[in-house]
Amino acid sequence: MRMLHTMLRVGSLQKSITFYTEVLGMSVLREEEFAEAKFNLAFLGYGDEQSNTVLELTYNWGVDSYDLGSAYGHIAIAVPNAAEACAQIKALGGKVIREAGPMMGSTEVIAFIEDPDGYKIELIEKD
Repeated sequence: MRMLHTMLRVGSLQKSITFYTEVLGMSVLREEEFAEAKFNLAFLGYGDEQSNTVLELTYNWGVDSYDLGSAYGHIAIAVPNAAEACAQIKALGGKVIREAGPMMGSTEVIAFIEDPDGYKIELIEKD
């Protein structure tokens, strides 16, 4: 078994694609339109779908926002330097909601950002 993707519903597919590609450096791997069912999908990631877990963005036609609820946590992305990543994300118009620093009770350095729909993304400093 292997994890294939995580799906997020988004209010603007283009705005989300721009964020994940231009701010976080992912690539669009494929896009699909399901006109009869009135939704579009975009699959993004840091590598091909055959050997990497990717992000599926789902846009349901006519829905521009969602209640994120209290059960969702975050997506985690490894970065070589969390402080530098935060600075770059802010320079590109991204929203940092927790600056880089040690996680409470640990020496692991983390930061948090938000995507255009308010989904949390944790940046974890890894070599």
